[in-house]
Amino acid sequence: MKCFYAPETEAHDPVFRLTHGKILRNAEQAERASLLLDALDQLSLPVASPPEAPRAALEAVHTPQFLTFLETAWEEWQKLPNAGPEVVPNVFPQRQTATYPDGIVGRAGWHMGDTTAPIGRDSWMATRRAADCAIAAADAVLAGDRAAYALCRPPGHHTSADIAAGHCLMNVSALAAAKLRDGFDRVATLDIDVHHGNGTQAIFYDRDDVLTVSIHADPSTYYPFFVGYAHETGSGAGEGHNLNIPLPRSTTDDAWIAAIETALDRIAAFNPGALMLSLGLDAHEKDPLQGMQVSFDGFRRAGKLIADAGYPTVLVQEGGYLSPDLTTSLASFLGGFLGRD
Repeated sequence: MKCFYAPETEAHDPVFRLTHGKILRNAEQAERASLLLDALDQLSLPVASPPEAPRAALEAVHTPQFLTFLETAWEEWQKLPNAGPEVVPNVFPQRQTATYPDGIVGRAGWHMGDTTAPIGRDSWMATRRAADCAIAAADAVLAGDRAAYALCRPPGHHTSADIAAGHCLMNVSALAAAKLRDGFDRVATLDIDVHHGNGTQAIFYDRDDVLTVSIHADPSTYYPFFVGYAHETGSGAGEGHNLNIPLPRSTTDDAWIAAIETALDRIAAFNPGALMLSLGLDAHEKDPLQGMQVSFDGFRRAGKLIADAGYPTVLVQEGGYLSPDLTTSLASFLGGFLGRD
């Protein structure tokens, strides 16, 4: 299985995070990549650096206005008096009555949905290269590979067409799914990150050519709070093409695996040509964000189950945070997916 990683993404190492009124160290740290790379090394999976994808591949998901913001925001922020080292919004629009602002402070609030995805000096380069990884993995599958893995950070599934949030900048998962549409009439997405893939849902919500399925902790008490409920099923042409499976935070292996089986049944009914898997590992019982209680064996079982579904599959790395167990979580999932003990 081809694996893609861009070392340049390590330059993105965000600091700011606001949690329960306290300023804490951001959870999406560059060290995550080293832990994930260790898992690939354990499985003897070589890693390649991806080529640069064309801008058009990014615009298949994101608005030109949003991409320009990501590319230029940090330099413009630094021109503010007494500017901080990262772009962190402090005001957010009510969009139904809003006008796009000229100033960088207003545009930060427009394009950033919360304070968890600060933009630093190298964030644009990092998300650009993470996008290259996702698109390269999709290209490998389009070229005939049965599966390919993209080690992306920053992650992406909370970002919509023009709003970044939840540690995410560009939506790398949606970019991979959109790229797969170049060769397949129908593409399914399956998000097993412990957080709902609200950005991916928003991007494809009114489309009938991309099925979006997310298994996640109940958003009534967990990020992203306002979206991710079972009654959200799509709109317009996309009605019936979105499935959310929210689960209690106490969920352990058997219930989580049962939810994946339900998801795969829905995907089989859709009959896609390919699958994009948003591979979050933060459902693990020792992940610092404490969203669910899934074991290493649960990840192994999930990997085997998804592989046995038989779709050409792009695996895009999403969450999974700093813990010595992160390496084993990825090795367990990929070991199951590849049929290894």
